[in-house]
This record gives sequence, structure tokens and C-alpha cells, in this order.
Amino acid sequence: MSPSRITPLRIATFVTAFLIVACGRAPEIVGVVNPAVPTAAVPELRKHKMFVAATRTHSGEAGVLFSSGRAAELGLASVVATVPPNHKVGELERPEKLPPDPRTEFTVIEPTVYRSEQSFISAIDSELDRQPAGSRRMMLFVHGYNNNFSEAALRLAQFVEDTNYPGVPMLLTWASAANPVRYVYDLNSALIARGKLKEISSLLHRTDVDSVDIFAHSMGTLLTMEGLVDAQKAGTLGHRTAINNIVLASPDIDIDLFRTQIRQLPPEIRSKIFLLVSRDDRALLASRRLAGGVPRVGAANTVELEGMGVTVIDLSTINDSSSGSHSKFAGSPEVVRMIGLGLNRSGGLERGRTPAFDRLLENVPIIITQ
Repeated sequence: MSPSRITPLRIATFVTAFLIVACGRAPEIVGVVNPAVPTAAVPELRKHKMFVAATRTHSGEAGVLFSSGRAAELGLASVVATVPPNHKVGELERPEKLPPDPRTEFTVIEPTVYRSEQSFISAIDSELDRQPAGSRRMMLFVHGYNNNFSEAALRLAQFVEDTNYPGVPMLLTWASAANPVRYVYDLNSALIARGKLKEISSLLHRTDVDSVDIFAHSMGTLLTMEGLVDAQKAGTLGHRTAINNIVLASPDIDIDLFRTQIRQLPPEIRSKIFLLVSRDDRALLASRRLAGGVPRVGAANTVELEGMGVTVIDLSTINDSSSGSHSKFAGSPEVVRMIGLGLNRSGGLERGRTPAFDRLLENVPIIITQ
């Protein structure tokens, strides 16, 4: 049997491995409120307004703002996520059933759909204007494989809370089927969505934002890298809006493809790229088997990543992630604090070193692969 042939057994192995490391599916909760416990009645409740650019179709179902279908036009929206007072760093206190309880669980409330680009831009500017001129930042967060919209929004809310991100978050949610057996559908959805990154870049350029951080996870890193390459070819990369950091967590990218992508990016962009890798990432080890044995970047040996001009942060020794080996960036208190300290410094994850940051890095090697 050819090692690259995708057989039912290979798919079953991948699905089984992913299900082992994945948490249970959270219910769809966007806009679902608990009338017995209104959020306004919960003391010390923290809120994060998050903007949304979606390549998903709109849904008419309760609690489901966007579906798994692929949309021809970019959907623009915003939601507000609430963080429960009992929240612990590295944990995502997801609702197990409906309605969610804001006293103990994250909620996603106040879904708003924008019918025009200008109304979306104006809403973003209202949030950006809370920051000092010259320091108005946004984070573009790109989720990974097997995520519905609610899950992606919850993860972004937890990540923003735990990193204490100082800017305005935006979620790029692409048409993942949120079904572990539909890996190929997700892969193609990610590739389809890359053309919309040009529209998102144009929208951000029309806001009052001064700079952008890009954070992508898993299969979302493939979408991100393809978008960066397209922008470089168009001559717009880094010229419309300044880029602070490009963080690729657990990249589910064929390592040979990644080499070709990196070669097409200029050194000043490569120096902003940070790879969070872990050799024990079981989801990526399963993905590697599905791909015929070709290593995935996020589970590659650091030696294989040498000479690319990016910074590699090896999380292989981290074993305290509440979200498994594939989501250490958010599930490990140590790692999410480290990322927060880096993002909140103007110099970035490596160039913004502080004594506190160095203490967190005692067991996390950083390698600059020039």
C-alpha cells in the first residue's frame, strides 16, 4: 500500500486521535441568555467586545450566528463575551448545557450583524478610540480545524482575558464543518477563505488602527500563511497597516509547503513570525499520518525548522495544558501568560523580554532560526 494513500483506516485513526485530545463539543450559545441570572446582576463580570469577519453563511438557528456553510460574501458582526468571576488562567469554563450561567461560565451575548462596511468600521473605531492615539492595536485571531463559531468565539475570549491583550480583538471565522471526520472539507474551506484576507486587510486599513497582531491556530495557520504570501505578491504586505507579531500556534502545515511559503516572504516579515511547536502534539501526529507521513510544522523537530528566519518556541516540555497538547497556547497557564507578556510589549514575544518573561521561559526554549 502506498504510504501516501488516504484509506478509511487512516481517516479513522486520525479521527480517533483527535477525539482523544479534543474536549467535548460545547453547545451553540451566541445570544443565548439566562433570564434567571442576567449578566448585569453578576458582580465582577468582565466583558470583551470582539469583532467578527466570517466566511461562513448566516444561520437562522437560535444560538448559531454563523453556520458551517461557505459564504460568497464576507460576513461582518460583533459579539460580547463575558468572563465568569471564578475564571482561572488557562481554563475555558464552557457551558455544558443551555442556558449558560454567567456566574460560572463564559457566555457570548449581544450578537450584532453589520449591514455595511462603514457601520462595521465605525463600530471598530469606537472601540479603538478608547486607546491613546499611536497605540491603537488590533488582534486578528484565526481559529483552527473542527471549530464551530461559538467555540472559536469562546476560545478568543479566554485568550484575550488570559493574555490581558491591550487592543481590540477580531475573529476571522472560516467555514469549518466542526466535525472531526470532515478534515478535507475544513482544509478546502481554509483555502477558499484566503481570498477574503485582502478584504479584511482593506477594512482594517480604513479604521483608526495603528498596528495589528496576527494569531492563528492549527489549520488557521495555513490560511494565514497563504494570505501573507498573496499580500506579498500584491505588494501590500505590511504597507497598509503595521504588523507587530505573527504567531502561528501548532501549525497544521506540510513542512515542505511551509518552506516554499517562507521563501516568498521578505526578511522583515519573517522576523515577526513566531512558531509555537510541540513534538507531543497528538492531533498533528495524526494529521501527519493522514498526510502520508510528511511532518506538520507544529510537531516538527526544531532542527527541521532551522534556516527559515523565524523564531521557534518549543513547548514540548509543557504538560499542564487543560486543553490538551494541541492547544497549549491557551490551555497552559504558563504559556498563555508568556504570550501575554510578549504581546503586550512593543518589542514582541522575543524582543520584549523582561525578567518576569525570562522566568516563564526557564523550561521553554526559544530558538531564532536564521
